[in-house]
Amino acid sequence: MSKLNIKAFVSLLILFLVMGALIFIPAGTLYYWQAWVFLTVYAAASVAMILYLFKENRALLERRMRGGPLAEKEPAQKIIMSITSAGFIGLIVIPALDHRFGWSHMPPAVALAGDWLIILGYFAIYFVFKENTFSSSTIELAPDQKVIDTGPYALVRHPMYAGGLVLLLGIPIALGSWWGVLVIALIMPALIWRLLDEEKFLERNLPGYGGYLEKVRYRLIPRVW
Repeated sequence: MSKLNIKAFVSLLILFLVMGALIFIPAGTLYYWQAWVFLTVYAAASVAMILYLFKENRALLERRMRGGPLAEKEPAQKIIMSITSAGFIGLIVIPALDHRFGWSHMPPAVALAGDWLIILGYFAIYFVFKENTFSSSTIELAPDQKVIDTGPYALVRHPMYAGGLVLLLGIPIALGSWWGVLVIALIMPALIWRLLDEEKFLERNLPGYGGYLEKVRYRLIPRVW
């Protein structure tokens, strides 16, 4: 196993230990079947994605591991990623508190549908990775980067964010919390700010991107926005 693979799996293990703590400590119990199913689905999908990238595109795997507020170069993106990171924590902690105090009730079938949303989101991201080897976790420009206008990029400008939104929506639902779903409303402004800022950056620095903006009119949802 290469150093890159070891680093990826160690980072993933740390992430899941932190996620487990953020769920079970606020929940005050380990008897939380929705959380165990969610963590299993999330872990399986994450491992599958790492194995795929390691086999097909190690450079992309390495780029995807450089993320978060500290990895961003622009001050605005540092703020955006800080808000997004706090929102991700909220998507986990609020449902855990909801489970502990019984703020809302979600039928088991709906919670399981949330796990399928997570899988669907991962599939969307998989198709993005398959089509675009320049899908960095930070807003940057690779030396040989070119405009991608095929596959999911022929439908919307930001298929990665679209898939990510489906995945994020699935998290509080999978954890059985209607209140957790409201956290998405707090994340959306930061996400919109990020993608608009990314478009400006690419239009300034990536040849042909202005033409792509004219060709593909919708950002996240075809025929909506």
